[in-house]
Amino acid sequence: MSMVSEFLGQLSLNIGANEPKFPTVVPAVDFDPNKDAARIDTAIKSKGVDEQTIIDVLTQRTYSQRRDVAFAYERRAKKDMISALKGALSGSLETVILGLMKSTAQYDASEIRGSIKGLGTDEETLIELLCSRSNDELLEIKKVYKELFKKDLEKDVAGDTSGNFAKLLLALVQTKRAEPSSIVDYEKIDEDARALYDAGVKIKGTDVATWISIMSERSVPHLQKVFQRYKSYSPYDMQESIQKEVKGDLQKSFLVLVQCFENKQLYFAKRLNEAMKSKGAKEKIVTRIIVSRCEVDLKKICSEYKANFGQSLQNTIIEHTKGDYQKVLLGLCGPEV
Repeated sequence: MSMVSEFLGQLSLNIGANEPKFPTVVPAVDFDPNKDAARIDTAIKSKGVDEQTIIDVLTQRTYSQRRDVAFAYERRAKKDMISALKGALSGSLETVILGLMKSTAQYDASEIRGSIKGLGTDEETLIELLCSRSNDELLEIKKVYKELFKKDLEKDVAGDTSGNFAKLLLALVQTKRAEPSSIVDYEKIDEDARALYDAGVKIKGTDVATWISIMSERSVPHLQKVFQRYKSYSPYDMQESIQKEVKGDLQKSFLVLVQCFENKQLYFAKRLNEAMKSKGAKEKIVTRIIVSRCEVDLKKICSEYKANFGQSLQNTIIEHTKGDYQKVLLGLCGPEV
């Protein structure tokens, strides 16, 4: 293989690569699954269950390391570690620990399934999950969804939503988003900005189909520039335009999308802040964001949180949660930087 083609190969890898990661949970060094399995076995068997050890071990290992621990545990204890943990733990701690025993995509797929299964749809959760995940993440989620539930994510979403809200979610699930390009196409940026304006603020009513196709098919860096350019046509920025033009779940979805295009980690930071400060702390949201993002971008969410709210996420967790639930969340967030 010539140097040139090798270089080009690497180049294309970087351009098409996933978004950079900012995890708080990283592989443990000197990792010994047998030793971890023994510690967990002892913790489960100890009188009254030693939750602290379970928290210490499992929050300081990545998903793939936790899987190795589970295999070692099964060889050792002759039983399934997940069932053993289920039996030993309860409440919020159990929810978090069982979440950690799924890969990020499995966890996301299960949360999506949970939001559409049963009576009534939990639209808020569905919107958060489908509108904040990248194209690559959604491709993986679709694959895993089918493996886990023997169902098609597209069909499930279509069967559970309606109207333009359904059309937008389906367009996202169809993962047609362009990869970021190294070439900035100013003409296309202008054309899209103009089209968004012409389809909304400029006319009576809204041509939602145009909004959906631009927002579900263009790359994120391209859209960031489109929203900048949009301001030279429209008296309102994109988020204000969405609030004026559409309502209900459709409005919520477009807003989450645009917030995530502009600064995804800030979106999660705001959502965590809202969930923790609200009456009857919305524990499910806090758990979901921290568990699903700890190997993705939780480190950056922590820095956006501190920059925006003048207090660290860790301190907010200490203020608004207690007991083992607090400990496990702090374990996943890691120390303040």
